[in-house]
Amino acid sequence: MTPLLADAELAALRTSIEASLPEYLADLERLVNIDCGSYSPSGVNEVATWVAAAFERLGAGVERRLDPGGRFGDTVVASFDGSAGDAASGPNILLIGHTDTVFPDGTAAERPFRIEDGHALGPGVSDMKGGLLAGLYALAALRDVAAGAPGLGGPGRVTFIANPDEEIGSPSSTPHIRAAAAEADVAFVLEGARANGDFVSSRKGIIDARLVVLGRAAHAGVEPEKGRSAILAGAALVNGIHDLNGRWPGVTANVGVFRSGIRPNVVPDRAELEVDLRAVTAETLAAARAALEALAAAPALPDVTIELEVTHSWAPMEKLERSGRLVEQAIELAGRIGFQTRDAATGGASDANTTSGAGVPTIDGLGPVGGWDHSPREYLEIASIVPRTTLIAALILATARDPVVAAWRAGRASRLG
Repeated sequence: MTPLLADAELAALRTSIEASLPEYLADLERLVNIDCGSYSPSGVNEVATWVAAAFERLGAGVERRLDPGGRFGDTVVASFDGSAGDAASGPNILLIGHTDTVFPDGTAAERPFRIEDGHALGPGVSDMKGGLLAGLYALAALRDVAAGAPGLGGPGRVTFIANPDEEIGSPSSTPHIRAAAAEADVAFVLEGARANGDFVSSRKGIIDARLVVLGRAAHAGVEPEKGRSAILAGAALVNGIHDLNGRWPGVTANVGVFRSGIRPNVVPDRAELEVDLRAVTAETLAAARAALEALAAAPALPDVTIELEVTHSWAPMEKLERSGRLVEQAIELAGRIGFQTRDAATGGASDANTTSGAGVPTIDGLGPVGGWDHSPREYLEIASIVPRTTLIAALILATARDPVVAAWRAGRASRLG
């Protein structure tokens, strides 16, 4: 692959980011010490206010889009438009990070930000305050040292979405992400790198479903024959669902919740199951969903019905052919920056599922290296902050200069025109 950035440009980006590391760590401490679980909109909005101000200092146009239902925090959408003022004259790059965590109020006080043995610790430090800040600091370095960066003095546009509800499936922010994806040439999602330093090029698609089994109550000792046990029908349903595991390559199925019954001497008339169904491709996810629907349509007991509701769904983040171009660039640039990385597949979902599902070449896991997400042991490797942030900045600049991406953009523009 022909280098799209000179060694001197990479060195200048790294030097700028390295000089800002103390400021980055101070910002990381501030954000980690805010309780901002997905269902704590006041805390999420405190982070959103800080992020919006950081975008404005970088020269972005900023919108705060409220959740229509009022349950979640604001989605912050920042637009950096280039000097040409015309997105069609340069690449349209979408960056996505999220402002929420999985932790309840009080967690930040119980275990606030701290640094031990080269690791930053605290709730959300890896998932994903580290990546959110890496995106901001990458843009700051591009503004300061890279003339002609897209949206920062050069043609094209960078759109940065700070999502308030990613940890619960992005119910409020997904429409905004889809709208931005419709105009994007590429997407970079800033979740943390894997613990071994890999980034992500594919993720499983997910269907979360609730199944309600409706039977008939009866006295378990006097006239059990009149009952239709929802637990018994539900148990058969559990077996059928778990038999879906491995029926197609990469498909996993799990009944994670089973609720039923009121007393041991009552034949239960209702059971509720919550199911997680995952697949690598859209085709196998659709097949697994059809199999789940078939199970619901054929209860194991007579006079029993099963209601199926899909509560959330994410399309798979398949490794699109064009995403391979971004993978190659990331690996090549990382090597020149001084570290090794590879692309990996993972079973978890993120906003990259949405962008990839919309056909946008996407890579994820570009943030600093971390691990033990969603647990008290969550950490971020401080030594990874500067090189990974440099990689994000370099990818943005390389994408802007890539003639292959320019050809994608021209083809998209002709189709839309």
